[in-house]
Amino acid sequence: MKTLLQFLARYSIVLLFVALETVAIVLLVRNNAYQRNALLSSSNAAAASIYSVGSNIRDYFRLRQTNDILQAENTRLRDRLNRMENPTDTAGACAMNILTADRNIVFIPARVINLTTDRQRNYITLNCGRRDSVDSGMGVIGPDGVVGIVSMVSEHFATVIPVLNPGISINCKFKKNGEIGALRWDGRDYRFAELPDIARHIDVQEGDTLVTSGYSAVFPPELPVGVVEKAVLTENDAYYRIRVRLATNFRRLHYVTIIRQRHADELTTLEAARKKDER
Repeated sequence: MKTLLQFLARYSIVLLFVALETVAIVLLVRNNAYQRNALLSSSNAAAASIYSVGSNIRDYFRLRQTNDILQAENTRLRDRLNRMENPTDTAGACAMNILTADRNIVFIPARVINLTTDRQRNYITLNCGRRDSVDSGMGVIGPDGVVGIVSMVSEHFATVIPVLNPGISINCKFKKNGEIGALRWDGRDYRFAELPDIARHIDVQEGDTLVTSGYSAVFPPELPVGVVEKAVLTENDAYYRIRVRLATNFRRLHYVTIIRQRHADELTTLEAARKKDER
């Protein structure tokens, strides 16, 4: 109590000034419409700023949920567009065209929960698995292009061998002329891969676009793979040395889409039987 009395005595003039200013402001606002409106406007603006900050904070922590919703919606729209552009089964569809018939494709959205880009054999882990109809051997694409192939699947998760892994190659073609090649990663830079075995008589220029060939049960045709960054051909070379800038930036990869082709197992079994007969 003694301390409180000492505080009041010490700052009595300041406290009196504050009290008188408060009374003056109250009287001014109460008896003057202009001042009252100005004060209310200022207080509303301050409150709105506080609410805006709070809303921005809440929205930030909801980003993952929002992205999940958008990814699922994008996948549904892609699937719907796919069906609209390619009506269901047409009479006389032959087995040779089954991979280019997009009506047989189903898209499955997924989120990346782990990945590596700095190893010789990189991998990606996704948050969906067998319960989501995911199986090994399915192709995986991102917002910008090809990502990789599903390798192992559990009930709730799946691992993907990305393009950044020498264990796989991606069948692709030049968009301008349809020439086919196999894209492989050289284990160095996550932004680039190599395209060997392109003969010297083929016209290759920097900036040429590479897309999936469609000649497999993994990816349908015309999906972005990359762009020719550099094509070297010396006088004695039979093949180009081609460096490809990948369409997918793996260090910014958060959401992907898994491609399930309904007849992939049938085609794979048929081709395996053919190879067995050739031996």
